[in-house]
Amino acid sequence: MNKTTQISAADKVKALATGKIGRLLWEYSIPAVVGVVVMSAYNVVDRIFIGQGVGTDAIAGLAITFPVINVATALGVLVGAGASARISILLGANDTKNAEQVLGNSLFLSIAIGITYITLFAIFIDPLLRAFGASDATLPYAHDLIVNLLPGLLLTNIAFNFNNIMRASGYPVRAMITNFIGAGINVVLDPIFIFVFKWGITGAAIATDIAMACSAIFVMAHFIDRRTTLRFKSGIYRPQWRIIWSIITIGAAPALVNLAASAINIIVNRSLVQYGSDIAIAAVGIMTTYTSLLVMIIIGICQGMQPIVGYNYGAHKLHRLSSAYGLAVAWSSAIVIAGCLFGMFCPRLIARAFTTDIALIDMTERAFRHALWAFWAVGFQIISTTFFQSLGMAFKSIILSLCRQVIFLIPLLWILPEFMGLDGIWTAYPVSDTLATIATAVLIIYQFRVLRRNMPSSIAA
Repeated sequence: MNKTTQISAADKVKALATGKIGRLLWEYSIPAVVGVVVMSAYNVVDRIFIGQGVGTDAIAGLAITFPVINVATALGVLVGAGASARISILLGANDTKNAEQVLGNSLFLSIAIGITYITLFAIFIDPLLRAFGASDATLPYAHDLIVNLLPGLLLTNIAFNFNNIMRASGYPVRAMITNFIGAGINVVLDPIFIFVFKWGITGAAIATDIAMACSAIFVMAHFIDRRTTLRFKSGIYRPQWRIIWSIITIGAAPALVNLAASAINIIVNRSLVQYGSDIAIAAVGIMTTYTSLLVMIIIGICQGMQPIVGYNYGAHKLHRLSSAYGLAVAWSSAIVIAGCLFGMFCPRLIARAFTTDIALIDMTERAFRHALWAFWAVGFQIISTTFFQSLGMAFKSIILSLCRQVIFLIPLLWILPEFMGLDGIWTAYPVSDTLATIATAVLIIYQFRVLRRNMPSSIAA
């Protein structure tokens, strides 16, 4: 029985090199998309509950906390994305022993990094929130959310990191179930804690902590099961610099995306205080929630593409990894274009889901119409960044990550408001997206030329 289950687990992974690309991308992407959409939908519902049950200042306070949450997410992604990409490549090269070493070192890194940033946040939280743009009205909400959410951040990182590894080692459906558990428990507890117990924004944080604890327990149980492709065992937890470096270098690109998002949130919030008001910050909170939902769908496709591309790169099958990349770009572009059009033409409908405040609805409409007209290209950018990450090409992945949110967007956020006021903040987004799309296209075209030239024709055809 044990031998049969081990063979079955191995077959799950080997199918990445033999199955039809379209079917594989579907089998891996759909559970990933469903999982991340469920989690994103929870975030949307959570913010609707906060907006409707607590008020406009609470939404603004929530927006103020985004940099803190993004930093925590970035440090988690550093491990989860890096480890899953490295494991895919190792499994493609039929190196299960080193793949399990990556698994063990990932657990060490997740716990060590999580304890470090939670301690620092706990000590410096109020000065940080003030630096991020909190006012006297919004600081109490932001403080209450983050202080109560800190324990759940480590659990969130563990659930996310090993959820990615679960998918990379051949279990996309179980990875989806992990997200269902967290989101489902959250959606049930949120209205109870906010509306019934009257705990306000603190209740939303406690609901998240409980939900993430359940997700973390489920995903850890998977790697204890002896029947799985990779599992926890003695001798794999001792930190090895070679393995840690291989995880960090690949995970650096998506981590920088989240760190850059924190920097962007800080700059935007401070600019909105200067050129707008707390209502403008709340409008950004609504817009960010909506665009994050679209981005999370794309990330789900990325998560489905990553094990296919990584495994076939390790197995030297260029035609398969290029097919997976092309399909992922097509699917993500269709989704983002549809979402972009809906956001441009129906912004008030979206805003009304979060608030009944007419001033906030008007400000949200203004933000959507100015900021989204080039958002249609974001899918191509994100898929391409993940493509380089899946190949273990850390530097190129980092460059693409920085293009949109640092190299182009941050200077534009400083320059355009000087000439256009509040509209300059909104306009910086589409200008940055346009420039980043051009840079992405140039790098992708160059990389495929290099791959075709360097791989033997017998395996590249």
